[in-house]
Amino acid sequence: MAEDSESAASQQSLELDDQDTCGIDGDNEEENEHMQGSPGGDLGAKRKKKKQKRKKEKPSSGGAKSDSASDSQEFKNPTLPIQKLQDIQRAMELLSCQGPAKSIDEAAKHKYQFWDTQPVPKLNEVVTSHGPIEADKENIRQEPYSLPQGFMWDTLDLGSAEVLKELYTLLNENYVEDDDNMFRFDYSPNFLKWALRPPGWLPQWHCGVRVSSNKKLVGFISAIPADVRIYDTVKRMVEINFLCVHKKLRSKRVAPVLIREITRRVNLEGIFQAVYTAGVVLPKPVSTCRYWHRSLNPRKLVEVKFSHLSRNMTLQRTMKLYRLPDSTKTPGLRPMERRDIRQVTELLEKYLKRFQLAPSMTEEEVSHWFLPQDNIIDTYVVEVAGLHPNPPRLEGAGGLLTDFASFYTLPSTVMHHPLHRSLKAAYSFYNVHTQTPLLDLMNDALILAKLKGFDVFNALDLMENKVFLEKLKFGIGDGNLQYYLYNWKCPPMEPDKSGCVFRSAWSFSSRFPQGCCTNTGGEVATDGLYHLDIQLGGEKNQKNSSIINILNVKSCYA
Repeated sequence: MAEDSESAASQQSLELDDQDTCGIDGDNEEENEHMQGSPGGDLGAKRKKKKQKRKKEKPSSGGAKSDSASDSQEFKNPTLPIQKLQDIQRAMELLSCQGPAKSIDEAAKHKYQFWDTQPVPKLNEVVTSHGPIEADKENIRQEPYSLPQGFMWDTLDLGSAEVLKELYTLLNENYVEDDDNMFRFDYSPNFLKWALRPPGWLPQWHCGVRVSSNKKLVGFISAIPADVRIYDTVKRMVEINFLCVHKKLRSKRVAPVLIREITRRVNLEGIFQAVYTAGVVLPKPVSTCRYWHRSLNPRKLVEVKFSHLSRNMTLQRTMKLYRLPDSTKTPGLRPMERRDIRQVTELLEKYLKRFQLAPSMTEEEVSHWFLPQDNIIDTYVVEVAGLHPNPPRLEGAGGLLTDFASFYTLPSTVMHHPLHRSLKAAYSFYNVHTQTPLLDLMNDALILAKLKGFDVFNALDLMENKVFLEKLKFGIGDGNLQYYLYNWKCPPMEPDKSGCVFRSAWSFSSRFPQGCCTNTGGEVATDGLYHLDIQLGGEKNQKNSSIINILNVKSCYA
């Protein structure tokens, strides 16, 4: 655990170079100083000596010959290139050791200095029982954690348009980009209000960090409540999301303090355990899901390099391959309305009982998360004409609902492209079917998304999604999404037994792999804990809880 007396970050940190990279990573936090300066510095010095040597030579016809001879002699002397190669090799080895593990094999060789101290199962541990790993502790810190000098805590009032704009600007300019710095998530102010103010939200869980002198917002972390069922146990949890630190403060250990502070505030409400997701392998995944992507606008995806044409595929053939009908075919399919809330809640609750990890939502929560909002959430229900629910609902409640499909909207800013500025992505949310085949329901969802101007439709292979992914021409991405439990152990589960979808983007490397065009191949990945959705939870009505110190997390967004 990081000490309160961590090295202070001054306000002058905001004058750092814009090329600073994220330096907050629980088990990869050391600065890569060994990779900076040494190879380039030695090479620069030798070039300078070489230039001085050339200046001493007289300009004559033999001068060129002399230079050539000098170059030839230098080429014959392998000292410089060998030294340079050795420096590069050492840097690569250092990077390899410090980089996040993206597979179980890599994780087995990795040292988890932080996670090895936490109440989570070990990677090689076989878990067959259910329950907490550590007993609850009653002592909870009452005072806020100390920030580096020059910074102050601020509880953000997201009801203020000015404050909401500040948060939007912080996320838009500093949230995680993909590995190639080509895309950046673009959470709109209205999306943030939807994601951060569900039923039961608390203002103290919108935790900001400002510069003391000018009150500039430079850090943020949030928590929202949720009931989640793990096998047969329902836990009251909070989903921790939108962990963001200004680019110029990434090496100042602000993020660990943010995580400690939000944990403290949540623990004060009697919530103490956690479920979170990450695109990297940590000790120990309870489930592992795969990303899939369905191209809706192939031309644009290729132009912005989200996907790539394979050797035997032309753009015209690709566009033909992914062409969709102009209208849906499921009778009675329409946008969800307020009168549908009760039936949608019942359909969802019954459906999610099939899975071993799933939320449990009230009607109020279903109303918030599923009622359609432009450019935020779309939900379509299937109403059977002439049939009514049993028992009958209130007058005007409509007919019997048998199915529904939903997806939320999250655009991304396209970086450095001369034509395209944004990529509009739909993320599969919850899809319930009792009468309509899931394949038909999701094909209609693709058509509706295409008609609404989406460029790509993303889905995980959890729940029953494998039924439609390949058949509807989804392409597998280039990595996984791991689900984790904090201070709770249970047997691992297959992705089709997981029914928990977090309301955020999963990762940036959620793209088609190089050379796979938009056919049915590929995977998706995240670098470091760039994607980390943490949930802290405890038994309902629990009064006391232990302090959960989830620290040192490399997370530009959670």
